Amino acid sequence: MYKLTGVTKEYQKGRQVVGALQGVDLTIADGEWLSIQGPTGHGKTTLLQMLGGLDRPTSGKVEFGANGSDVDLAQLREAQVTKIRADQIGFIFQTFNLVPTLSAQENVETALVPQHVHPATRRARAAQALADVGLADRARHLPSELSGGQQQRVAIARALVKQPTVLLADEPTGNLDEGTRDEIIGLLQKLWEDLHLTLVLVTHDSQIARRAQRIGLMKNGKISIRQDTRKAPATPA
Repeated sequence: MYKLTGVTKEYQKGRQVVGALQGVDLTIADGEWLSIQGPTGHGKTTLLQMLGGLDRPTSGKVEFGANGSDVDLAQLREAQVTKIRADQIGFIFQTFNLVPTLSAQENVETALVPQHVHPATRRARAAQALADVGLADRARHLPSELSGGQQQRVAIARALVKQPTVLLADEPTGNLDEGTRDEIIGLLQKLWEDLHLTLVLVTHDSQIARRAQRIGLMKNGKISIRQDTRKAPATPA
């Protein structure tokens, strides 16, 4: 699914050049769950942005794909990367990133607009996505009328409604209490298992990280695998 080779990312900060990523080599298999931990400011979010095509490396390759059809996200035109994001990659953020003036239903539908899905089909798929995360009865509610956990469920529905192959989550439980955190991570694990997604999750929470097949540690812009259990998704009964 992913193969990163010698990936670097440098930012200009005043007269200094800051190396956010420093020669990252990483392979992520199709259907794998990788959790990424590490101190703040050591490159976790930057790495996730590379995987999602939201940013481009200063040097190196970010190969993405399956069945021998890999493409280098670093070399594609912006329109090509945008299409891959729209069709194949779902994003979940710590701050939910919901549009405050849109209902839960409408927020989920926004993910299908770039795919030019027919409005009736779009509404039906968004409604089903909300039902899949347990929010069928909250479709008409604004984000301000939902709890933090419910808002994150809407965000998960929005990420999954386009039926992606990859789900990228940046601290998805960072703003939630412990009980809600467990509900959300349990939901993500079930979706990973049921939908055979490739899941890359950034977290400071070791309890969450240990659920993954592998744990990578980011430090000083480099990643090392500190745990590799290679647990397979549960087989449905």
